Amino acid sequence: MSLAGVVAFGWPLIVDPGSSLGHSTDAPLVFSLLMPLLLAVVLAEISEGGLDVKAIAMLGVLSAVGAALRPIGAGTAGLETVFFLLILGGRVFGAGFGFVLGSTTLFASALITGGVGPWLPFQMLGAAWVGLGAGLLPPLRGRAEIAMLAAWGAVSALLYGVALNLMFWPFTTGLDGELSFVAGAPVVENLHRFLVYSLATSLGWDIGRALTNIVLIALTGRVVLRTLRRAARKAAFEAPVEFTESTPVAG
Repeated sequence: MSLAGVVAFGWPLIVDPGSSLGHSTDAPLVFSLLMPLLLAVVLAEISEGGLDVKAIAMLGVLSAVGAALRPIGAGTAGLETVFFLLILGGRVFGAGFGFVLGSTTLFASALITGGVGPWLPFQMLGAAWVGLGAGLLPPLRGRAEIAMLAAWGAVSALLYGVALNLMFWPFTTGLDGELSFVAGAPVVENLHRFLVYSLATSLGWDIGRALTNIVLIALTGRVVLRTLRRAARKAAFEAPVEFTESTPVAG
């Protein structure tokens, strides 16, 4: 799924000038086929035992909370209040859970806010990578863990912005501008155009998203991590359920 996502995001850098995508605005629609693949990942995690009933319940709760939190920030000046929860959830419950949590949270919030469109699979995949990365971080504890998660919050916020820019860039800068996408141009040239475009248009929002993640993780990280870990212990996630015959009591 991630490899398919890399192709979906990075096609402007590798497309041939003779390709139909090179001079078309249909690319987001073509790569919207990522949506069923994302749903297939969720179903595979459930059907193969990657997510048991208790994990699915926790996934539903965290997705609902994240979907409710997202409109609060609404992206104004980069203040997005959903990503810190994806990071903390992925940290506690693992990389696979974090990947699914990112995609379901963005999907649910899009349904609430009316943000459904060809960009949604890209947003879902970007958020899924944020949760995935949190689950793959080294096993630290205490202040070091909070600092590490805050750092990932900052880095992932910037990378998320870059990824979404790469999806919109070919269709938002015109045909002849210095920042425009040129189908078939050398990778270095298009990459330079893209980086200048990102610096000029969205860096401020990306920095705002990064600072929001840092502040929210620093303020709430210890409490939220403790709460989620307590819930995981009480629910005995991934503990095998075994049935044994009871011994009749003589009497």
